[in-house]
Amino acid sequence: MTSASGARVPIEPQSVDAPLTGSAVFLVLTVREGAEAIDTVRQTLGALGEVVKNVAFRDLTAALACTVGIGAAVWPALTESPLPTELHPFPPVVGAHHTAISTPGDLLFHIRSDRRDLCFELERQLLDLLASSVDVVDETVGFRYFDIRDLLGFVDGTANPVGPALPDDTLVGDEDPAYAGGSYVVVQKYTHPIDKWHALTTEQQEAIMGRTKADNIELDDADSGQKSHKTLSTIVVDGVEHDILRDNMPFGSPGSGTFGTHFIGYSRHLWVIEKMLERMFIGDPPGLHDRLLDFSTPLTGSTYFVPAAPFLDGLADLGGDDR
Repeated sequence: MTSASGARVPIEPQSVDAPLTGSAVFLVLTVREGAEAIDTVRQTLGALGEVVKNVAFRDLTAALACTVGIGAAVWPALTESPLPTELHPFPPVVGAHHTAISTPGDLLFHIRSDRRDLCFELERQLLDLLASSVDVVDETVGFRYFDIRDLLGFVDGTANPVGPALPDDTLVGDEDPAYAGGSYVVVQKYTHPIDKWHALTTEQQEAIMGRTKADNIELDDADSGQKSHKTLSTIVVDGVEHDILRDNMPFGSPGSGTFGTHFIGYSRHLWVIEKMLERMFIGDPPGLHDRLLDFSTPLTGSTYFVPAAPFLDGLADLGGDDR
């Protein structure tokens, strides 16, 4: 993988840039206390590549991939290494009307494939290996909806970086050389009051999102006052736009009336995602929050660092100190 400057990322990343797929699992776990639990997690993460291969061979065209993120609370005991420069627990973002809540999470497994059964089988094998060392905090199964749309009817992930910009925007470089090739990731699980959303006109929905619904064309930014979701989630500092990689997935059940979006954002710099959430929940200017939040309730919020693949592989060689 190369950057825009043409230099290769010096270390092999995990599959942060895996293709968008038809199915995904977002699995958030906490690690139990004690050296035995820590050692079990280390052994499992160190063997992740082989476990993925053992499942992927059933259909090599199905793009099975698994990305693992490690949270700040468990990082020191699990890795016996200093925290990556920007890694810290997800901070709540409290606005006048909406709050981005912080919820527990030590490990994130982002499992992707074009086949639901392969996602299922990989998750099953991983949880069997982890056994009693972890507790499941959240398990969300996502699916591709039509032409990569969310359940609100809009195309999702349009602003994702592509080409040489992808590693530049998602992978840590020389600014933190010990963790080059890694990535910060934030996850949030949102539910939508779909009847309330459908009560809006298409024009009202488009004004909130900042794009046309049918053909995904950007609308002009507002000169002042209330900004659209597109504008508030675009981070520009000193004339430079900082992008993130979104691999969001819809989830839900019409029978239970659940309609949701699982947000996942990968970034070279954690502050970019945090600034985005600040603009959405507090507003820019403060008080004018993202109106999409009137139709999107966050149920979770947690932050992780996705270390480079060799770092992950090496965890199995560490000792088993108490947490």
